[in-house]
Amino acid sequence: MHIPDGYLSPQTYIPMYAVTGAFWAAALRKLKKGLAVKEIPYLTMASVFSFLIMMFNIPVPGGTTGHAVGAAIVAVVLGPWTAVVAVSVVIIVQALVFGDGGITALGANCFNMAVVMPFISYGVFTLIRGKSQSIARLSTAAFLSGYAGLLASAMAAAVELGVQPIIAAAPDGRPLYAPYPLSITIPAMAIGHMFLLCIVEGMMTMLLLRYFQKHDPEMIYALRGAKG
Repeated sequence: MHIPDGYLSPQTYIPMYAVTGAFWAAALRKLKKGLAVKEIPYLTMASVFSFLIMMFNIPVPGGTTGHAVGAAIVAVVLGPWTAVVAVSVVIIVQALVFGDGGITALGANCFNMAVVMPFISYGVFTLIRGKSQSIARLSTAAFLSGYAGLLASAMAAAVELGVQPIIAAAPDGRPLYAPYPLSITIPAMAIGHMFLLCIVEGMMTMLLLRYFQKHDPEMIYALRGAKG
């Protein structure tokens, strides 16, 4: 889901920087007020974990890649606003140091993986979990949160790429940026994620949540009754 330079038009990447920047500012304010000292090492570990699993990229037609992100478990355990910061740091480092994802597309990539995914994942988890404390219910909620969050993130990237031929074309109709329409980008991103990567994300989220339940249940943000 790392969109490279040259695939998004200024009509897309400039607004995406603005929208994502607003989330960055809000997340930093919330962390400054509410992040406990004992949670700081977890924030660091969350970024490292997300960085490692995002290194396993699978090329997807349309000028991007597919991979697990780890934002779901970060959102559930540390909260969605913490996930915004943790995953954004990873994406920025990947773009600046490793060339994974473009600089112009940085706002869009962070929006897709560090904004859309954490909030969708957290929302799905709290909706499915309800007030239940049963292992089966929590495991189901965790799996679906990872699955739905990653799929939503992939679809956001697919839409951003797929609208480029519509909003940025030469006078002769030739696409100036990403050349693939929505009829290609959406199926290309959906198929690979629905049948492989979202399952991996869901399983990973479920297993890690069960680990935290066993070893440090008080650490789990989504089970403390805290609000985003």
